[in-house]
Amino acid sequence: MAKTTEKTLERTYNVPLRKEYMKAPRWNRTKKAVTALRQFLAKHMKSENVLLSRELNEELWKHGIQNPPHHIKVKVTKDDKGVVKAELVGKEKPASKKTPAQKKEKEAAQKQSKAVAKERSKSS
Repeated sequence: MAKTTEKTLERTYNVPLRKEYMKAPRWNRTKKAVTALRQFLAKHMKSENVLLSRELNEELWKHGIQNPPHHIKVKVTKDDKGVVKAELVGKEKPASKKTPAQKKEKEAAQKQSKAVAKERSKSS
């Protein structure tokens, strides 16, 4: 049998945005910064399919439409299908989805803690 290996490319970039968004009017600067980021990643990762994470988008829009950051540090991965995913450097990935068994264990622990709390309130 042949082994199947995922071919991924991972890089970290400090993307300069100011030079591009200064070409746009004040009321349109963050939109231009998002476009500039997408163009930068498409050029450097050689793929047109660029996805930005929620945290990255929120960091770009944090100060509104008129004041985007001058540059932003991103961690970029490209999978074997050519999909480029950009994440903000320093942000941890969210925990994986819990299985139904883990959910049941958590609910059982909560019920037990509530029962203990009720016993304590009755005894005092």
